[in-house]
Amino acid sequence: MFSQDFVLKSVKVSGEVSNCKYHSSGHIYFTLKDESSSIACVMFASNRGGLTFTLSDGMKIEAEGRVDIYERSGSYQLYAFRIVQAGAGDLYLKYEALKKELEERGMFAPEYKSPIPRYIRTLGVVTAPTGAAVQDIINITRRRNPYVQIILCPAQVQGEGAAASIVAGIRELEERGVDVMIVGRGGGSIEDLWAFNEEIVAQAIFDSRVPVISAVGHETDFTIADFVADMRAPTPSAAAELAVYEASRLADDMKALMDRLESAMYEHIRAGRDRSGRLSLRLEAVKPANRLIQKRTYAISLEDRIEAAMKGILLRKRHDMEMYIARLKGLSPLDKLNQGYAVAVTAGGVRMRSTGDAGIGDTYRLYLSDGYLDSRVEDIHEQK
Repeated sequence: MFSQDFVLKSVKVSGEVSNCKYHSSGHIYFTLKDESSSIACVMFASNRGGLTFTLSDGMKIEAEGRVDIYERSGSYQLYAFRIVQAGAGDLYLKYEALKKELEERGMFAPEYKSPIPRYIRTLGVVTAPTGAAVQDIINITRRRNPYVQIILCPAQVQGEGAAASIVAGIRELEERGVDVMIVGRGGGSIEDLWAFNEEIVAQAIFDSRVPVISAVGHETDFTIADFVADMRAPTPSAAAELAVYEASRLADDMKALMDRLESAMYEHIRAGRDRSGRLSLRLEAVKPANRLIQKRTYAISLEDRIEAAMKGILLRKRHDMEMYIARLKGLSPLDKLNQGYAVAVTAGGVRMRSTGDAGIGDTYRLYLSDGYLDSRVEDIHEQK
């Protein structure tokens, strides 16, 4: 009947996109809804050529296609071959408005976020008591560190009253004084995750004295709680890995720290020994005995320098004296006499320099190199 109905071959359905998923095959699966109803839809990869935008939750669109039966589940759905954007959905607009308001109030500011402690003893979890999310958190926590105590505060995570239930769980864990808490749930449509977009949940996370890791939905899902939390994890499993330190690595970390400490101690000891050695050398240098040796060595050095200086002076004086002797020798009368000359001196002891210094008959003494002769002037001959 569905395949033969002419009207169902080409219909247009307007609504808000929810639970949108892009499959690895290229197909797009989503739900179109309004205030009172919904219909499952699929756009095959072969029909995506005319899609000029990325389909996402909260969009208002008009989908044109055919209605047919999905035989595996026995349900009918819309097989869309053309989609046009009609505007933003009501929930999406509400989400954006609250996000903008809280951001302006500073609730997303990094300076208000607390660091996640590296080593914890107690882990608080606010989520549904049944489902894959809580089991993933428990399994990963036990695998990474079986000594961590998990305190679960069961909470309603979707539907009416879910936001208040989540807030109560956050406050209870805060009163219990856990080291860190995970607040989250598994994936779902924007309606399923809406409790984590409520202002009271955002305020409770912001006011919490305990660091909060949000883990809502899948990696592509973002809620207001993700922006307010101290850390966002893409999935509940990832949140457990971020919150719980792997115990098997602790021994390696301790060994690394011991190696660093040992290296630092050896370095400190080596530096101390070097400093002690330098101080010992300085102390050795100022000991009285060493100072006396230094002074004695200095005195010997000065003595050698004085002796060398005196020898130099004597050598110069001896050289000068030899020069003077040579000069005096050239002027010495005896030296002249040795060369065959003679000196005549009058009886009064006056050296005779010319023929006019004596007269005929005067006596005089003639000095030679080996003595003198007493003589008398017999005749005077002047040189002409």
